[in-house]
Amino acid sequence: MDLKGYLKERCVLVDNALEKLLPGENDLPSSIHRAMRYSVFAGGKRVRPVLMLAACEAVGGVLEDALPAACAMEMIHTYSLIHDDLPAMDDDDFRRGRPTNHKVFGEAIAILAGDALLTEAFIALGAPEYVARVGAERLVPATREIAFCAGSRGMVGGQVVDMESEGKSDIDLATVQYIHTHKTGALIKASVKSGAILGGADDAALAAMTKFGETIGLAFQIADDILDIEGTTEQIGKDAGSDQARGKATYPAVMGLAESKRRARELVEIALDALSAFGEEAEPLREIARYIVARES
Repeated sequence: MDLKGYLKERCVLVDNALEKLLPGENDLPSSIHRAMRYSVFAGGKRVRPVLMLAACEAVGGVLEDALPAACAMEMIHTYSLIHDDLPAMDDDDFRRGRPTNHKVFGEAIAILAGDALLTEAFIALGAPEYVARVGAERLVPATREIAFCAGSRGMVGGQVVDMESEGKSDIDLATVQYIHTHKTGALIKASVKSGAILGGADDAALAAMTKFGETIGLAFQIADDILDIEGTTEQIGKDAGSDQARGKATYPAVMGLAESKRRARELVEIALDALSAFGEEAEPLREIARYIVARES
């Protein structure tokens, strides 16, 4: 399949939906809405929402049943990036090749923009027309999965351990794996799993999709670790080598670069095997999994 064309088409679909869901730049208070939209529309690849849509369709669902939830996932992801870049956390100056939110709007507005995006995500998930369309029996468990994976037992917890591990020389592989599966992997898993739930997956299909999401979530972050070493600032949209400079707990730091690459490839094979019971309807998921370890940005 033409993965590049597929991703572009889905990005446009998600962006158009986000445009409708988010407050306009001139809606009061305009300062916060400009800040929210600045980061949401900063040129992200929309990996998480695209995965959610693809998972929904792979189990026989209708794309429109997952679209608002996919937008909610992108809002949550974007809020996490805004907060991750703050001086109190990673103190990054650039994100996706542009100045970070707090560099443009100040720290206070950046914090509030992240808070607002997290809240807007659940406004989108709880919209009456969306509940009426997909039904509470699907939307409630999908929403709970998203919330659980975004909280202290998911992404937030991973960020905490990431910060607490920074600069320490005795970090082991188990700690690195915890950080990666929670800080990055949790939202990727939630994207795939909630997409399958919204698509009406049966128990077997849901288990397969969950396994797929877990493994590509970890592979995605290992690939990011590798890119931080081998990529350029222009390729990755932020300062290359920043993980090493800060003493971040990463796979290459613990296992070495060659072993990290081998592990990423192995995880993708495990993910592909999880989809063995699916036919052509899961081909976008397979291609995205392969793309994860081959990407250069």
